[in-house]
Amino acid sequence: MNVLMVLTSHERLGDTGHKTGFWLEEFAAPYYVLKDAGASITLASPLGGQPPLDPKSASPESQTAATRRFQADATAQALLADTAPLAGVDAAGYDAVFYPGGHGPLWDLAEDRASIALIEAMHAAGKPVAAVCHAPGVLRHAKAADGAPLVKGKKVTGFANTEEDAVGLSKVVPFLVEDMLKENGGIYSKGADWQAYVLSDGRLVTGQNPASSAAAAEALLKLL
Repeated sequence: MNVLMVLTSHERLGDTGHKTGFWLEEFAAPYYVLKDAGASITLASPLGGQPPLDPKSASPESQTAATRRFQADATAQALLADTAPLAGVDAAGYDAVFYPGGHGPLWDLAEDRASIALIEAMHAAGKPVAAVCHAPGVLRHAKAADGAPLVKGKKVTGFANTEEDAVGLSKVVPFLVEDMLKENGGIYSKGADWQAYVLSDGRLVTGQNPASSAAAAEALLKLL
C-alpha cells in the first residue's frame, strides 16, 4: 500500500505580508492514520525539500494528539524536510494520493501542471484521490477522461465560505474553494463550521476542514 502525500511549496499569504503553507494537523493526522495502517508513505511538493508550515498551525491552540506526536517524531520530521520534487513523481508507483490543506495549495498546487497531471492519471487508473480543507482546490483544473471537470456531478466538500469569512481571508485567497467546486459542477455540501465532515464519491474523498483530516484518511483507507 503505497500512498503519496503532496504538500504545498507556497508560503506567501497573498499581499498581506504574512506567511502561509500547509496546515500541520492536516498533514500529521492523515500521515499517522495511513502509517499506522501499514502504508508506505512518500512525500512530494512542487519545489521539493522542506515545505513551508503555516505558522498559525503551530500555535498552542491548534495542537492535537497527531501534531504532538509529529513534533516528537524525528523520523517523520526528516521525511518532511526532504520531500521529492513533484514533477519527478510517477503516478504508476502509488495506490492513492492524499493532499493536506493549508492556504498554500490555492496558489501553487491548484495551478501546478505536474499536480493536475498526477490527479488525472490517478483518477484514470481508478486510484483514490483525497484532499482536505483547502486542498480540494487542487481539483480546480483537473479533468475526467471525457474532458469535463473531475468534480462535475460528484459529491464534494472543502473549506466553506463561512469558514473563510471567519478567518478573514475571503478577499485574500485567489479563489474560494466552495465557489470553485460549485462552478465546476461539483455537488457541494458542508457540515457545521469547524466540525468533521467528509464525503466519498467513487474514488474521490474530500474533507471540509482541519477537523476532517483523520476521517478523510480513514475514508481513503476504506477505498484501499
